[in-house]
Formats: sequence, structure tokens, C-alpha cells
Amino acid sequence: MSTETGLKRTPLFEVYKNDGAKVIDFGGWELPVQFSGIMEEHEAVRQEAGLFDVSHMGEVLVEGKDAVSFINSLLTNDITKIEINQCQYTAMCYPDGGTIDDLLVYKLADEKFLLVVNAANIEKDYNWLEEHVKGEVTLTNISDDVALLALQGPKAEKILQKITDIDLSEITPFRFAQHVNLDGIKDVLVSRTGYTGEDGFELYLAPDEAIALWEKLFQVGKEDGLKPCGLGARDTLRLEARLALYGQELTKEISPLEAGIGFAVKTNKESDFIGKSSLAQQREAGVKRKLAGVEVTGKGIPRHGYKVFSEDDEEIGFITSGTRSPSLKKNLGLAIIATEHTKAGTPVKVEVRSKKIDAVVVKTPFYKRG
Repeated sequence: MSTETGLKRTPLFEVYKNDGAKVIDFGGWELPVQFSGIMEEHEAVRQEAGLFDVSHMGEVLVEGKDAVSFINSLLTNDITKIEINQCQYTAMCYPDGGTIDDLLVYKLADEKFLLVVNAANIEKDYNWLEEHVKGEVTLTNISDDVALLALQGPKAEKILQKITDIDLSEITPFRFAQHVNLDGIKDVLVSRTGYTGEDGFELYLAPDEAIALWEKLFQVGKEDGLKPCGLGARDTLRLEARLALYGQELTKEISPLEAGIGFAVKTNKESDFIGKSSLAQQREAGVKRKLAGVEVTGKGIPRHGYKVFSEDDEEIGFITSGTRSPSLKKNLGLAIIATEHTKAGTPVKVEVRSKKIDAVVVKTPFYKRG
């Protein structure tokens, strides 16, 4: 904990200070919003590569004979479908189908799983898991014992390959390798995942080795245009790729089906899970509102919480996330709106500072890599 600010810091905080990063309070963490600038960092990830510190994310180990049935009773996806060294995107819900969190599950062994949860939800998620433990299951919150770096962009594989002997091309998306040696930094979990819409890797390692790995990657990545990146670029990149952010596209009031991650909701899996009946009913009846892309064609940028109206001035929803897209040079937003207004090409209006600005519903993702 920081004695100056009362905010939590990752093991890389001294690196930010030395690099002159602009830091902000992000959910109780003192994290870099940018290093050289959001536009420049965004472009680096789209064209070359960027490195993010995401050590604020939470990690929970679930072990034991009944680990599979326990996890499947709480999460919307079906972990019986994944193999060792494979990970899966999923959600955890309340009985009414509202979202507790979206997360990744890593299958480390037959009776050993790693759950990677959002930083602001660590305590809430762990308590929920603990409250619902059934059978022979052990939970361990290892968040303080894990650092996490995200290397993202079209040159990510080329850069990382320089410091490891394993063939990274064999790690396909949502697969991972355990106990990898990265130029003397041993026991790294290397996962081909990310949150940017680009190819890339997430690297889980001991906190006391995070600075060394950060520096090694910049030593070998400099010639390929690798840049340090902050939360600002992470947000614009994920928004362009239509990747949900908990607290905005997903909340206790917004279900995974409404947020457009129905692919991670297996209401037909054999095992029951909390929220299954509510989500099954939503799926059968059809959701009354859902996530859609919006482009503001008038003057204004859509921001979180702004109201969305139909052409007839009927309030039909709200913006969950919005920005000036660095890649597309358009004012874009994601919005939860009434389903009948979500067809691409539908004219709508977004209320920006008390003025209703012309907009149109557009297809998502806004950006998709070639």
C-alpha cells in the first residue's frame, strides 16, 4: 500500500515513476493512464506492439476433487469442455441473471484451476465463491503473489520469441504453457489471450521478477516498436474490439445475454448454475434490451451514462462506453438499448450536455484485425 496516497501499487510502480507515466486512481489502484500518450500507445498496439502492466487483476486458485462441479455450479460457461493448458472466458451471475463478474478460467490440472477476476471485484468474487463452496474444494486468493504483463500487437509473438526456447506458434488462442523460462525468468505462465482485439500474450509471474521481465521485453522489443501502454489505450483498444468492461457493459443490472456475451452462457449444460433459470428464460423469450454499437454523426463524443433516444424522442437506453476512436477517427460508443432499435442503420440520438445529437446504430466490433 502507498503511504502517500492510500492507493495500492503494483510491483512496477517505480518503473512508471521513472518513465514519467501519468498515474490515476483506478478502483483503488495507482496505475498509469498513459506513458507517451493514448493515441500513440493505441497505434503502437494496432501496428506493432505494446506492453501493459495488469498486475492489479485478481487470481484465485480452486483445487480439489470437486473443483470441476463446484466451478460449473457458479460459472455460466462449461469448463468440462476445456483441456489442461486451455482457458475459457465466462461469467458469474446472481440468481436473477445480473452479472457478478466476467472472468477467465485456466485449467492447470484435472483438479486445479486458476480464476482471473477483475481487480475491483476481487473481494466480492472471493466471498461469493467461499459462500458457495460445496464438496472437497480449496480456495486460495493468490492475487498478491502474481504479477501480470500483457504483451499485445501484431509483433508480440516475434518479440516474445526472442527470450524463450518454446515455440510460441504452438500456443493457439485461449491456450497457455506453464513453467516457461523467459531468458532466465522461470516459471512463467504464458497465455495467448488479451483485451485489445490484437494477437498477444498475457504473462503471469512472481511479483519480484516483474521489473526484470518488463525491462527484458523492452530491450528486445525496441527495434520492433514496442511501447509501454497505460489504461487509456487499453480502454480505447478494447472498446473498438467490442470487449466488455465490468462496471459498464456488465453490471449486476446487466446480464451476460444483454451485454452480448451469450457465447459464454451455456444454459444447456447438464449441471445447474446460479442464474441458469433466469438466463434460460431471457434466452427463450428474447432479451428486451441489448448491447449495440452507436456512431455519433453530429458533433459530440458519447460517454458513459449518456441517454440514447429514438428518432421520435423516446428514451431507449444509455451509453455504456464511448470515445473518439483512434483507429477509425469516429465518435463511437457501446449502448444498452431497446432491442427493436438495435438493427444497424437505425437512426438514434445521444444526449450530450443536454443536446440531442444525431447518431446511428452500427455493426460491431467497430474494429477487427485482418
